[in-house]
Amino acid sequence: MDVRVGDRLTMKKPHPCGGKTFEVLRAGMDFRLRCEQCGHEMLVPRKKIERFILGIDRNGE
Repeated sequence: MDVRVGDRLTMKKPHPCGGKTFEVLRAGMDFRLRCEQCGHEMLVPRKKIERFILGIDRNGE
């Protein structure tokens, strides 16, 4: 799956605050994501995140 820094991910499962969109701050073996609703940042393994992605929104496309 092609996920780049700056992408906005829409997930199947919401964050505890209720937000379902996350900004990618770092991509590699794990992702650093920021919740768009509350601003909380988290570091999550790639394998776990790729299962829950519904859509990828890129700014330039």
